Amino acid sequence: MSETERTYRRWLDTDLRSFEVRIDESDLLISLSPEALAKGDVSHRDLAKRALASVRADLESYLRRDPGFAPALQPYDPLPDAPPIVCEMAAAARACGVGPMAAVAGAVAQHVGEALLAETPQVIVENGGDIFLYTSRPRTAAIFAGSSPLSGRLGLCISRTGQGIGLCTSSGTVGPSLSFGRADAAIVLAGSAALADAAATALGNRIQTEADIAPALEYLQTTPGVLGGAVIIGEHLGAWGEVELVRAAAAS
Repeated sequence: MSETERTYRRWLDTDLRSFEVRIDESDLLISLSPEALAKGDVSHRDLAKRALASVRADLESYLRRDPGFAPALQPYDPLPDAPPIVCEMAAAARACGVGPMAAVAGAVAQHVGEALLAETPQVIVENGGDIFLYTSRPRTAAIFAGSSPLSGRLGLCISRTGQGIGLCTSSGTVGPSLSFGRADAAIVLAGSAALADAAATALGNRIQTEADIAPALEYLQTTPGVLGGAVIIGEHLGAWGEVELVRAAAAS
């Protein structure tokens, strides 16, 4: 995703303190409790970078050993000795009927976020629109939906606190991720970021026109661990489950 497409990061409005961590194509925006950063964010930035480097190394090493994993567009069984992130991706993808790389951004965000929870009571890790969060109060995430007139005008209020959850977005019109649909934004809230990522891909794949919104959301309800979802295509919107949509200021 280009710097232009990451303009949604300017919409961040939070009491948390934020910094970016980048390694190759991984580009994370990390937000921590202010008290965790009271002594400066260098150690937390280093911790986040080490966690990101470690999980990337595990994944890259595995992909070299199992060349069928990355290109798979259907559920794929990993090798018996696969590292945890690979197993999590494969399990999430199987639950949603998609290939395991559909869960990679969410899984990476969650691994980094969980590493940081040892040092902070609240953390949000955003990885290309895919988010892992563990917070002590409700949060609102602005919805970026490309050229849709609803983009930046709606937010999703997340009321679950004191637990790690995933909020992930797939798009057929924005960004480099593979989607077989035409949704400007297919958004899923789930009990893990890997599952939310895979489910968002599966949801987005089912959207070609606004007529597909209702049946796609009905399909989403059959996926265990998914808490809610929303779809935007052009000026059309649908939502289900633990998805509280609120008005948000348009992005400038």
